[in-house]
Amino acid sequence: MRYIFLIRMHHWVKNLFLFVPLFFSGNILDEALVWLMIKGFFSFCLVASAVYILNDLKDLREDRKHPQKKNRPIASGKVPVATAIGVMLVFGAGGLFWAYMLKPGFCFTVLLYLLVNIGYSFGLKHVSLVDVFLVSSGFLIRVVAGGVLGDIFISQWLIIMVFLLALLLTFSKRRHDLILEKEIGKKRRKSCRYYTLDFINTCLSLIAGVIMVSYLMYTFSENVRDRIGENYLYITSVFVFGGILRYLQITLVTGKSGSPTRIFLTDKIIQFTVAGWVLAFFITLYL
Repeated sequence: MRYIFLIRMHHWVKNLFLFVPLFFSGNILDEALVWLMIKGFFSFCLVASAVYILNDLKDLREDRKHPQKKNRPIASGKVPVATAIGVMLVFGAGGLFWAYMLKPGFCFTVLLYLLVNIGYSFGLKHVSLVDVFLVSSGFLIRVVAGGVLGDIFISQWLIIMVFLLALLLTFSKRRHDLILEKEIGKKRRKSCRYYTLDFINTCLSLIAGVIMVSYLMYTFSENVRDRIGENYLYITSVFVFGGILRYLQITLVTGKSGSPTRIFLTDKIIQFTVAGWVLAFFITLYL
């Protein structure tokens, strides 16, 4: 079990963003493309796990002092450092090789993700705003990687919405870091010295509003109208708005926004809005 936590398998759900271009393109029922994306998904997961291990190794001393992160496999001593390094190298090299065998262009995007995260782990995460943009870029790279692998056109609206959604999730995580630092009375993340709750709350409200407007503009765009004929896609915005407002409620009211992945896996309302959006979008686009 400790190795499952070491590679952060529960975070593999983030790599489902690779399927976003395929879903929006209207080709999700193409078995060949779906199978290709599945293989790309697992190759990306291997590289992403290598990144998580690298970050844990780099933050080992800090994690041992953290009230929650001290329980991570490396920080707690459940997994020896040498073993973690071995797993990291095998996963990283294996994931890149697999990605190259699938498509060289796809391998390039995966390598870009790896390089961005190496820079993040070795210092850029301590620079305020830069840290947030780098984390958010990881989700955007996943989407681009999916488009490259499936040779699928990605609209500017999709790029904007994915990046803004990632910014929303990352800022909410920084908000949780600030709250945790106030509780323990000590700074744990250097970049947080230039963040305040008021600033982050303002950013969250601003970004959430822009996401909602961007999604509506996407549903009314000519590109969508040309692909599906009569445009009823705006109906799906109900689930988008509901999901964003619920996430803001969790973040601003309860303060339990430490892990967006954990929220997605545990909050029933978030799960309902996501499932409702997928179903409504599928019916509108495919039926």
